[in-house]
Amino acid sequence: MDRCFIFAAGTFYGLRTAPAPGDLVIAADAGYHACEAAGVVPDLLLGDLDSIGVPQVSVPIERLPVEKDDTDTLAAVKLGMARGYTSFHIYGGTGGKRADHTLANLQTLLYLRRRGARGWLYDDDFLWTAIEDESLTVQRTVEWGLFSAFCLGDRAEGVYETGFQYPLEDAVLTPDMPLGVSNHILEPSAVISVRRGALVVGWQLPPLSGK
Repeated sequence: MDRCFIFAAGTFYGLRTAPAPGDLVIAADAGYHACEAAGVVPDLLLGDLDSIGVPQVSVPIERLPVEKDDTDTLAAVKLGMARGYTSFHIYGGTGGKRADHTLANLQTLLYLRRRGARGWLYDDDFLWTAIEDESLTVQRTVEWGLFSAFCLGDRAEGVYETGFQYPLEDAVLTPDMPLGVSNHILEPSAVISVRRGALVVGWQLPPLSGK
C-alpha cells in the first residue's frame, strides 16, 4: 500500500476511508484524540506536543521542537514522503479554532502535488485536493453536489470545467477573485483542468451515517 493517514488537531468529522494493513498512520499532536474517536491506533505520535502534552500512550512518540518552520501536519507529511508514501489522507486538518492551520493545510496539498504525491483533505462533507498543470475527474456522489476551485498562486490559465452547472472554457482564475466558488456537479463525472497554474479544488461528499 502507498497510503499515509494523518490525523491533525482540527475538527474531526468522521472517518470516510479506513487505514488498511500496510498503511502508515500518524497522529499529529492532538490529532491523537481524533485517532481515538475513529478507533484507529496510530503507528506514531508526532509533534511538538503543545496541544496534547506528553500522553501516556503505547505508541512511539517523536517530539518536535516548538520553534520550527513546519506545522506538525507538514512534518507528518514529510515523514510519510521520506518513507515512500504517495497518497495522503488528512483528517482534522480543517475547522477547529485555527483558520490559519486550515489555510496551511490547503497549501500543504500543493506541497504534496509538486513532489509527485497526492493529498486528500477531509472537511465536513467536503473533500479537497490540489492540481497543477493537469486534469482531475470528479465523481458526482451527491445530487446537485457543490464544487469549488480556487487559485493557488498569481494566476491559473486555461481553466476548463465540464460537467458542471457553470462551465468554464479557457478561463483565468486569480487569487483576488473567487470566481470558482459554489459550482454544482451535474454529470456523473465532471472534469476540472488547468493548463498552467495551480488550483485547490473541493467537492461535496454524502453525509456520513449517524450525522
